[in-house]
Formats: sequence, structure tokens, C-alpha cells
Amino acid sequence: MNLIEMGLFLAAGGALLGALAIALVPRRVRPLVGGLVTAGVGVGGVLAGIGGLTGAGAHGGAAWTRIAPGLLPLGEARLSVDALSGVFLLLVGAVAIAAGVYGIGYTADGAGHANPAGSRTTQATVPLFVASMIFVPASASVTTLLVVWELMALTSLVLVLTEHRLRPSVRDAGLWYAGMTHAGLVAIMTGLVVFASGAGGESFDALRAGAAHLSPAARSTVFVLVFIGFGAKAGLVPLHVWLPRAHPEAPSHVSALMSAAMVSLGIYGLIRVGFDLLGGGPRWWGLLVLAIGAVSALFGVLQASVATDLKRLLAYSTTENVGLMAIGIGASGVFAADGNRALAGVLMAAAVLHALNHAAFKTVLFLGAGSVLRATGLRDLDALGGLVRRMPLTTALFGIGALGAAALPPGNGFVSEWVLLQGLIHSIHEGISAAPVVAVSIPVAVGVVALTAGLGVATFVKAFGVGFLAQPRSTAAATATESPMPMRVGMGIAGATCVVLGVAPAVAGGALDRVLNVLPAVRNTAPLADSAVTLRLAGIAGSMSPLLIACGLALSALVVFGVVRRLTGGAPRRVVGVWANGRTERDSRQELTATSFAEPLTRVFDDVLRPEHDIDITPYAESSYLIESVTFRQRVPDRLEAAIYPPLLATLSSWGEWSRRMANGRVHRYLAYGFLGLLGALVVVAVTT
Repeated sequence: MNLIEMGLFLAAGGALLGALAIALVPRRVRPLVGGLVTAGVGVGGVLAGIGGLTGAGAHGGAAWTRIAPGLLPLGEARLSVDALSGVFLLLVGAVAIAAGVYGIGYTADGAGHANPAGSRTTQATVPLFVASMIFVPASASVTTLLVVWELMALTSLVLVLTEHRLRPSVRDAGLWYAGMTHAGLVAIMTGLVVFASGAGGESFDALRAGAAHLSPAARSTVFVLVFIGFGAKAGLVPLHVWLPRAHPEAPSHVSALMSAAMVSLGIYGLIRVGFDLLGGGPRWWGLLVLAIGAVSALFGVLQASVATDLKRLLAYSTTENVGLMAIGIGASGVFAADGNRALAGVLMAAAVLHALNHAAFKTVLFLGAGSVLRATGLRDLDALGGLVRRMPLTTALFGIGALGAAALPPGNGFVSEWVLLQGLIHSIHEGISAAPVVAVSIPVAVGVVALTAGLGVATFVKAFGVGFLAQPRSTAAATATESPMPMRVGMGIAGATCVVLGVAPAVAGGALDRVLNVLPAVRNTAPLADSAVTLRLAGIAGSMSPLLIACGLALSALVVFGVVRRLTGGAPRRVVGVWANGRTERDSRQELTATSFAEPLTRVFDDVLRPEHDIDITPYAESSYLIESVTFRQRVPDRLEAAIYPPLLATLSSWGEWSRRMANGRVHRYLAYGFLGLLGALVVVAVTT
């Protein structure tokens, strides 16, 4: 039994037996059993991922493959693991290990009250959810992929609804998530069925071999449909509306699994179908992905920069980072279509590396947010503050994650965004394409990435400064206590991964090289060849050493500290808290809140965000001219959602009413419906073949 077989067997067997064990054990030991089972399933994903990246079980250059005839109702179950599968198996497994260990403490009952996240249903569902995610990149046929994709959607829906008895917003989030994920499934299923019918088989080998025989219209139809379906799961605009609802309402370790691992599988699906099975396509495919990615990145970071709910902020940050991955994938497709595989390979490597980095820093951020929520019961940044003294380890680990998400050195997000920018900028420098649309699109993409990076810094300075520094702005924040040991260990695993990927990204160079070997459409040379301490890009003049940058920053900080200490050695000392505006007599009402910190950005982007203000003035009873209190509230709704979904839902509702009137019980009318449906299907077949 090789590593892949061992890993997949551990994931499947561990999830099924573990779920059964969790359902049977007493409540007092259920968090321990649930956490260990989830982490064990994650270990299976890591083993299978390492096996895929190292070529375990491969013979003659072919990927490891196993077929189980008759296992599924509509066909055989077919599994295959190559390097592309391996990197996403590794990603999902690593996130699951951190979330599982963290869950041991997070799902335990709190002081004097039961924790819904520790319920039998929730605990037993988490390992099944992780296992379904692991089998998505291991699937090698349309039927297998759709079955595990749907299992992933159903188990995650159950987990999103964990606290449905506590808040009506949870039920609303579940409804939106169910609607969007199943609309995405319909798009993926339709696209892959059209693909399979044209290719003459449903296995990925048959699709890969038959893709060249599809007409250009059929290929484009398949690509657009799967892009819609996988884009909905990834949270790309305008299909992102479930993200800022579901992620905040789910238990925090589930939020980490969904945001860090599950959305990445949307990116995996897009790469697998678009670049592997279809073998790439015309330039407009890449431009479409690039445009949607740019809008997603900019819109996501704008919404995150003005959000005051910590988990909602992180959810919009996911949309931003998925948008950056889509920019890399789209630009890679553009340059692959133009024949420049050197740039295409670097940009695809940037997208996959950012998926790994995003998984690492978003895991520690969501787990950190859960630690704050467990200690204070609060997600509102305006009511937090001062946690650095009460929860120092959580603060430090959240800071590591925030550094990565802000793309500042030596954070891990900085490395992948640097690679992405290098690829885009060098394409402008080399004048790679004479097509006007490319000549305009790439500089715009550079501007979007740069603006996104700047707004990302403001977003996470706000989240860290307002949430953890200065004075507490509520009793709950003032009395918070550090999280239990398992939660700190889980956050520590994710934080350590961020540090490794931030200062030594060359460790991922070999894996990225093997991933590109699976994608002949973009493969040229190893994108990070000859990288060690210094990260070197193949085919373009770009190099950078994150480790030396980190050492330089540390040395500079020591020099500044020494100079300031020497210059102020004889002066009287005044102790002032960080984020306290230089005041020694501090009042939390005098400090910046998340709302006031974001106010300049809200004003600058007022035409896009269009915030809603509400001011309540309460006069004294004795005189209406004397004001007792003034209350200011600001809300920044999702304008894209408001512009698109209410009219769409109204149209669907009207269609439903019309359809109800059409079903009047007359047989001849039903026969006419059938005839028209058959006619429409024949037209579709005639156009796509």
C-alpha cells in the first residue's frame, strides 16, 4: 500500500468509523474524539497529497488510479491522484489537522452552558465534510466528482446550520448557501454532461482524449458552465453572496475549513477542467476569468475594509483572495493562448502558491476569530479592544495571519502576490501581445492588484489594531481569558505554516514544478527553478529573498530601538498604550473604532459603497432644545447583491407563479410541453456538436 492508498483509506475509513464513534460516545469525551478523528482524516489527506506530489504509485508517467465498478448507482467510482490533486489534497488535509486539534477545545461546553458546536450531529458531520473535500481532487470521473461534490455541499450545509436555534440569521445563511451551492452544482453537472457526451466517455481520461474532437462552441459552453459552477463555490463575484452570510454564522473551525479549504476546491475545479481536461482554450477564456477575478478582488477588499463584524470581514477577504487567484489563472490562460508559456507558467504557479498561502493565513485568522468569539461572545470590532493583555498568544497568532493577509513582508501572502505582480509587470515590459484588449487588460490588472494590496493593509491594520490593541470597549473584552490549550495548538500549527511559507517559499518550488507538469497548456520550465534562500523566477528577470528581507526588518527594528533608547536615555519616561493616540489618561471612547478607522475609505469610495447612515437624537424630557444623547449607526450593504438578486428573485418568483398556472391538468397541454422540450434539446445538440 503506497502513501496515496494509505491516505485515502485513512480518510474514508476514519471518517465513517469516526462519525459512528462520535455518535455513540458520551458528551464529555465527544470533543476529544471528534477533534482527533477530524485531525486523523486530515492526516490521510496530507499523506495522499504527499504521495501525489512525489508520484507514489505512478507507473510509466501515469497518475495513480483505482476503479471500483458498481460502487456508485450510475456507474463506477474512479479515483486518480496526480500532482495537481496532490497539492490540493495536502492543502485540505493540513487545514483539517489544525481545525481538528482546535475543535477539541472549541466544541467543549463553555462555563455553565452547552455549546451547539459540540452537538452529536455537528461533531459527527465534520469528519465526513473533511473526507468529502479530500475525495473531490481525487475524483477521476464525472459521476464520482458530482457525488462527492454534492456530499461536500450537504455536509457543509448541515454545519452552517449548527446554531440555527440561536439566531434567525443562521437559517437565512443556510437558505442562501443551499441555493447558491446547488445552482453551482447544476451548472457544473450540465457542463460536464455536455463534455462527456461529446468526448464519448465520462472518465477524465476519456474527457482529456476527446476534448480535441469537440466543436469550439461546445468547448466554450463547457468552460463557461463549469466556470460559473466552480466560481460559485469559490465565492467569485457576483456569486459570492453566500460567503459573507455562511462563514460568520458557522462554528469557527468550520468557517476555517470552508474558507481556507472548500473555496480552494472551486479553484482546483477550474484549473482541472479548463487547463487539464479541455487543454486550455482561446484568449477570451482567460480574459473572462481575469476580469471576474479583478472585480472580485477589488470588491471583496473594499467590503472587507469597511466591515465591522470580524468574521464578515474575513469572509469578504476570502472573496478578495480568490479574486487574486483568478487573476493569476486568467492571465496564465491569456499568455498560454498567445504562446508564451514562460509567463503562463509563472502566473499559474502564483495562483496555486496563493491558494496555499491563503489556506494558511485564513485558517489562523478564522481560528483566531473563533478564539475571540469564545472568550467574549463578540464579533463586533467596535466592542472589542485590549485583548493583547488578556489573550496574548491569540493576539500574536492573529497578527501572523493578518501580516500574511495584508501581503506585507515577511507575511506569506506577500510572496505569492509578488510572484503574481512580477508575471503581470513583465508581460507589459515585454509587450507580449499586440491585441488591444490584452494591452489594456494587463495594466488594469496590475493596478487592481496594487490597489487591492493597499486596501488589504488598511483592512488588517484595522482588524488587528481595533480588535486587539488599546483599551477594551466592552465588559466582555475587558474580562476575556486566553483560549484552552487545544485551541492554541491548532492556531499554532496554522501560524507556523504561515511563517514557513513566508520566509522559505522555495519549499513549495518542487511541488509547483510537478503541478505544472500536469498542465501541458502552460508548462514550459520549472517556475521557481534554482530557488533556495533566494526565490528566482524562471523565464523572467525576477528574484527576491523573503528570509533576507525578514532579517533586514528585524535588524532595522533593533537599530531604531537602539537609537531611540540612546537619544531618550535621560528623558523622563511616559508609558502609553499601543493604539491609545498618545494619551496616558485613556478612555476607550477616545480611541479609534472600526467604523471611525474606515470612515476615510468610506468617503473616498462613497459612490461605490453608498453607506446608509442613521442618527438618533434623544432630547431631555424637560426641553427639546437640550440633547441627552446622540446615537450614530452606519451600515454598508452589499450593493452588488442589492442590484442583482432582488430583481432576479422577483423574476424567478413570477416565473414560478406562471408555471403554476400552466399546470392546469389538461393532457394535451402537457404533451405540447414535452414536444417543445424535446425540440429545444435537439437544437442544443445540433448547435454543440
